Amino acid sequence: MKLGILSDTHDQLARCERAVALLQSAGAEELIHCGDITEPEIIAACAVLPCHFVFGNNDYRTVSVLRSIAKETGANGLELGGVIELAGKTIAVTHGHLGVEIRRLLATQPNYLLSGHTHVVEDYREGSTRFINPGALHRARQFTVAILDLSADVLEFIPVPR
Repeated sequence: MKLGILSDTHDQLARCERAVALLQSAGAEELIHCGDITEPEIIAACAVLPCHFVFGNNDYRTVSVLRSIAKETGANGLELGGVIELAGKTIAVTHGHLGVEIRRLLATQPNYLLSGHTHVVEDYREGSTRFINPGALHRARQFTVAILDLSADVLEFIPVPR
């Protein structure tokens, strides 16, 4: 199973739509948005595939609207952080701005911890957990998303045109 990962779209709807199309072309079957959505249209753009998302530090003004659009589109809102299981793997998701949330999620010993916040691509392991930050679609040197093949544990970062 291939999982598309994006983060820090802020209000960049057109760029988000391009990113989702690139992830679909790369074979993504589900999407995870690691927060800083800011605009409800972003959730709708991601919900063309089964979609999971968390709130980031810039989503506080629109939380109720984001929850509402998630309900309308069938997107799975995980609040500030949550754990899902896909293809037999445990995937923890948070935005990354709250250390207490990261520690809470790591206590579940996930296979993956997905986050955003820094606008910087990351991929490293600590113990049995692989930490992945797909980069950002706003205020980044290069805009990127990621696709993770859960069966093969293969990650690819995909540049998104400006």
